[in-house]
Amino acid sequence: MDGFWPRPRVVVSACLGFAAVRYSGELIPDRLVAALREHVDFVPICPEVEIGLGVPRPTVRLVRTGGGLRMLQPLTGEDLTERMEVFSRGFLSSLGEVEGFILKNRSPSCALKDAKVYAHADQGGAVARGPGLFARAVEEVFPLLPKEDEGRLTSARIRGHFLMRIFALARLRRVDDLPGLMDFHARYKLLLHAHHQAATKALGRLLAEAKGKPFGQVRQAYEEGFLRATRTLFRLPAMADALLHAFGYFKRGLSPKEKAHFLDLLAGFREERVPFEAPLALLQSWAKRFGEEYLEAQALFEPYPRALMDLKSS
Repeated sequence: MDGFWPRPRVVVSACLGFAAVRYSGELIPDRLVAALREHVDFVPICPEVEIGLGVPRPTVRLVRTGGGLRMLQPLTGEDLTERMEVFSRGFLSSLGEVEGFILKNRSPSCALKDAKVYAHADQGGAVARGPGLFARAVEEVFPLLPKEDEGRLTSARIRGHFLMRIFALARLRRVDDLPGLMDFHARYKLLLHAHHQAATKALGRLLAEAKGKPFGQVRQAYEEGFLRATRTLFRLPAMADALLHAFGYFKRGLSPKEKAHFLDLLAGFREERVPFEAPLALLQSWAKRFGEEYLEAQALFEPYPRALMDLKSS
């Protein structure tokens, strides 16, 4: 990949290093968010502050009632559901183009999956977990966009997947003609192959049949297909197949020992005994050694800025 990376625009919970807006009055430093500031344009937001709640503030709860899920504040007795829903719709409709979301886990407004849900506003333990009200609106308005919470992003694999998608989307949205879109597809071919082979072929057909069609429509259809194809983490066998495909470019130039070494690494990767970086680094070194420009350009080797590839899991 070339050294230029467009800056994704990412909505982030403001408490993650931007403002002391947690219900307790805390600011929560987050290592990944801090590292991303040099590479990402953040849009910080605290939905609870935006609907008029103070800092610090009495806690709010998601409560399951006969009328559905409600956001209640036990100390004041207030039902904040409508205020949060109105704010969420208004904010998201005026947001403009964004590439992703990093939201606070366990929050009754921002949690993507793990907000506590109660049967009663002021007593008893949680009976379920689910999305917060703001996060639920995010999913409804932007179902395909990358979204993660700061807790899950401590996993190297989840973090890499999220970063790959937001930076790929930012790059894709700056493509302004069909040749550029074909070049993008070529660069992401192996990564797409590792995520969803059938979708990769469908995207190839889309581009093959795109001549004469309005480019804006083609790019929109490609974007949706790309996001669907990469929505879930790659499976190890599919990634191993993609690496094996790349290995095929070097078979004639490698010694028997080199071939055997790579295939042993690949088997170890499939069985989770060898880290992904081991066969990947070997392929990248061979791409440079044999001057395979197609492989050298693959996003598989640098799916997001290199400075972010050195982040460690906590």
